[in-house]
Amino acid sequence: MLKIYNSLARDKQVFVPINPGQVRMYVCGMTVYDDCHLGHARMLLSFDMVYRWLKSSDYDVTYVRNITDVEDKIIARAAENHETISALTQRMVEHLHRDTGRLLMLPPTHEPRATAHVPGMVALIEQLIAKGLAYPAANGDVYYAVAKFPGYGKLSGKSLADLRAGERIEVDPHKRDPLDFVLWKAAKPDEPSWPSPWGAGRPGWHIECSVMSEFHLGTHFDIHGGGHDLQFPHHENEIAQSEGAHGHAFVNYWMHNGFLRFNDEKMSKSLGNFFKIDDVLKTFDAEVVRFFILRAHYRSPLNYSETTLADAKNALDRLYTALKGVAAPDLVIDWNEPGALRFRAAMDDDFNTPEAVAVLFELASEANRTHSAQTIGLLKALGGVLGLLQRDPNVYLQAAPAGDGAGSLSAVLIEERIAARGAAKQAKNFAEADSIRAELLAAGVVLEDTALGTSWRRN
Repeated sequence: MLKIYNSLARDKQVFVPINPGQVRMYVCGMTVYDDCHLGHARMLLSFDMVYRWLKSSDYDVTYVRNITDVEDKIIARAAENHETISALTQRMVEHLHRDTGRLLMLPPTHEPRATAHVPGMVALIEQLIAKGLAYPAANGDVYYAVAKFPGYGKLSGKSLADLRAGERIEVDPHKRDPLDFVLWKAAKPDEPSWPSPWGAGRPGWHIECSVMSEFHLGTHFDIHGGGHDLQFPHHENEIAQSEGAHGHAFVNYWMHNGFLRFNDEKMSKSLGNFFKIDDVLKTFDAEVVRFFILRAHYRSPLNYSETTLADAKNALDRLYTALKGVAAPDLVIDWNEPGALRFRAAMDDDFNTPEAVAVLFELASEANRTHSAQTIGLLKALGGVLGLLQRDPNVYLQAAPAGDGAGSLSAVLIEERIAARGAAKQAKNFAEADSIRAELLAAGVVLEDTALGTSWRRN
């Protein structure tokens, strides 16, 4: 029985979908003004993992992950680059797909772009004005009247009194209340704009997700996800917009992943302590990066360093090493098998990937002892549920380091040196054989002698 930590309830709750056997899930995606960094990868991979587990649990899942393609940062970056907004956003979307593909993420069911849904945003704003929850201002902007929505703050736990006392609020003379947030921004010179009853302009950020989620999933759906930093104000404002307009619950389960940290600070572009996915993948194998992120619980903070990624590589090497030597059958997982039962129990406990990965290592130890094809097949199949361990083990273990260029010995040269070592052993020239082993080890190549011969992997 799947339990999910619901940020709205601040507790784990048994997951009961609105429609039996079906899950509708929306995740706040990327604002495409720059390449994704590893902190974004953490969010994207967390919900890719959730998507995969829901599908493995026989749910029919509709997964929507949006793209914000009009926003202040996009406008500023396009001007800085002397290019059109559409050229910038299209290139960044292509880079997003490149990076998510390399990290073995499944594509979402729908990937709507904000600019395709502006008429729906105008319509929702009109509903909010008609209900007295929003108001046009003299400057052409439209604002949400936060104090008119009784449930404001229920997701974040922030009361209006606390917000007024403790939050830094931008002073805007056009707002009736400093806490009010913008739904529609009046057009400015050289910025994109759309027609509306309040004059030309463009949508505020928060209204986008209310409209795109409603378009694809309806006004009440199962799961809404995103990074912990979106809980307030973005997700709080989505609730105010959607529940204010429709008069009923918006989302049943709110999920938020923890931050990726560098030197114990949140990784973000504003702090300048970020590492682009593309740059990280020049040094580390994409599956290693995926494993590094997934072996931590999605809600916990995760500290990034080259040391932690190197440790993840060594751990993934051990799993792939257990798959060597015996052909793994393509198994349909028997969820009554003890290892599979432990794996399912972990994943059903709020997607506890650290415990699920521990089960993989238990199976790897058993495979190393028994060389059982059934155990190896189960290890590979359960790894596949997390998007791991699907390569030929020798291809993975013998691959040159990412971005290594000509810095490593070629596979052909390694095989030649292994053959020379074998000849030296045949001639009982053990000093020469040991010298070749040491030479290869110094070059990062580990030899493993078995009854079937000598195999090798890169260290």
